[in-house]
Amino acid sequence: MPDRTPVRLGEYESAPLEAGQLTPRDVDRLHALQARGCLTLTRERTGWRLKADATVGVLVLDRVRVVVQPKFAIPGEQLMSWLAYALGTPVPATARRWATGPDGYADLVAAALLEQCERLVREGLRRDYVRRRSVEPVLRGRLDVAAQATRRYGQLDQLHVRTFDREADIWDNRVLGSALRSALGLTSSPELARALHGIAGAFPQAPTPAAALRALDRTHYTRLNARYRPAHTWARLLLRGGGVTDLLTDHGTTADGLLLAMPALWEAVVRRLGTEAVVPHGGHAVPGGSGAGITIRGDLGNASTFRPDLLLSLPGRDTAHRTVLPVDAKYKRYDRHGVSAADVHQLLTYSSGYGSGDAPVAVIVHPQPGGHAQRTLHVRGPDGPLGAIHVLGVDTRTTPAQATERIGSVLP
Repeated sequence: MPDRTPVRLGEYESAPLEAGQLTPRDVDRLHALQARGCLTLTRERTGWRLKADATVGVLVLDRVRVVVQPKFAIPGEQLMSWLAYALGTPVPATARRWATGPDGYADLVAAALLEQCERLVREGLRRDYVRRRSVEPVLRGRLDVAAQATRRYGQLDQLHVRTFDREADIWDNRVLGSALRSALGLTSSPELARALHGIAGAFPQAPTPAAALRALDRTHYTRLNARYRPAHTWARLLLRGGGVTDLLTDHGTTADGLLLAMPALWEAVVRRLGTEAVVPHGGHAVPGGSGAGITIRGDLGNASTFRPDLLLSLPGRDTAHRTVLPVDAKYKRYDRHGVSAADVHQLLTYSSGYGSGDAPVAVIVHPQPGGHAQRTLHVRGPDGPLGAIHVLGVDTRTTPAQATERIGSVLP
């Protein structure tokens, strides 16, 4: 692999690129990513300018290696804890060996996969019965009479047989082999690359990364393969280039890389934070998000529906009734500036659509590195109060467990 020029920038930052640093294929890739809201590529007089949006990670192009580092909400050393929390998988312990590297995010995800694969090898890879057809000098399994008669014409020096043996060459292991090889192209750490290369030989490989992803989408976990779930979680992240169903863009990226959409990550974090925070108070998350949602009909075109990121059911003052609290995740600098008018309108709609008629309430949860914060917006009309919006800032420098306690202590 040829050496690529490193280009480093933070989320929401930009960096210049010389005209010769991007090939036509790179330009097509970047424009495809721009269409998905990951970054912006603009032509300048002397070359190009690449601007990252709310995206972090690594993008490997033909001549440059773009590294987008987290700057705003979640510090780099804490990103892995919050990512694992959002994915519902254990925080990898051995990944700390690569936590201080310049390409920490990509290396950490690769190290997380490495840790899980090493554990599976120590425990013994899962094996299952696999049907195979082969030509053998002796009889194994069952003789394929039709093949023997039509291909060997009755000769018995080579036997067409059908076997049904327990092997490790199954999809549970193939997807991990493909993910390990994808991780090799992303990491910049020689030590990590050697470790990935060493463990990759223990796993069979899927024909293509797309075939591995289709197998992951079809996977159902039972007591036989439940121990594979954490490894498959990291494998899916790598094979999609950062795109994970319900967390990131479903279609991944069109370039080799590992790009994490921070707003989607924050939405996943808030959903889990709120769900866990209300349990001690006798509450629970409303199954299926917000049901049918708030629907708009009568306009030009099809009816539109929108819903909050999370709906929480809480005990009401009357034990026979419960209140519903809409919660929305906002990946914005609401620790530094006021809530936008658009978000106020949106949350008021949520509170009136789901909350109680006498005192509608909604909640905004935003990241705030360096300390928790809380304030309440009281919205009034000419005839009186319209509702209240609680704005909660979650300290992303703490652990998710501490943040859960904080959310539970301030929920209305």
